[in-house]
Amino acid sequence: MDDETNGGTTPCFAHLLVDGHLIDPDTARDVARFRRAERARLIAARALASGDRDKATSSLIEGLDRTVALETRMTIAMYWPIRGEPDLRPWMHHAHAAGHRILLPVITEEHAPLEFRTWSLNSRMIHGFWNILVPAEGETLVPELVIAPLVGFDDDFYRLGNGGGYYDRTLVRLDPQPRVIGVGFSGCRLPSIFPMPWDVPMTEILLSDGTHLKRQLSAPPRQAVQEEDQDK
Repeated sequence: MDDETNGGTTPCFAHLLVDGHLIDPDTARDVARFRRAERARLIAARALASGDRDKATSSLIEGLDRTVALETRMTIAMYWPIRGEPDLRPWMHHAHAAGHRILLPVITEEHAPLEFRTWSLNSRMIHGFWNILVPAEGETLVPELVIAPLVGFDDDFYRLGNGGGYYDRTLVRLDPQPRVIGVGFSGCRLPSIFPMPWDVPMTEILLSDGTHLKRQLSAPPRQAVQEEDQDK
């Protein structure tokens, strides 16, 4: 899950393309090391006590209720939590009961884009890549809204995930581009994750302390206007 550079040997690495981008091997290696260290630190930090985790998760669900209007039927990509990620399945169940189509990400091939597959309460679940539960069957759809779990994020809305690069690899190919909300526990903000050419910024950030940040979509990430709500 930490294969930020997609492998390769030092002598030939400069001649490799990563998802269509020519990269400098030394830069890629340094960024991968930095992200690996920050990822380990932030995953350890979200090992909350049971009561604190329940409170933070409830806060995130309340934040989604405020942020996502469920009056109009949508196709929403959620996620099955792993490695201490916020468990937002109660909100997923609520959205499904309200008539929205719920999708879960499925890795069908290593280093390939994700497939978003329909999920329901009656879905037969199987263990996929990394032993994550995924729907065994279902229609593949393009989501209008993606709720993506954060390990961390930076000032330009770039996401630090589990290291596989699957969300970035997928989001850049979706047409039309969905609204992407990164969700996580508080305290996971970094000045920069040192984005690489293939990284894709999110449109919004929602944290368990009530923080809600929005990126100005017409501006490049470095010129993003951030709006911060502190509904604590």
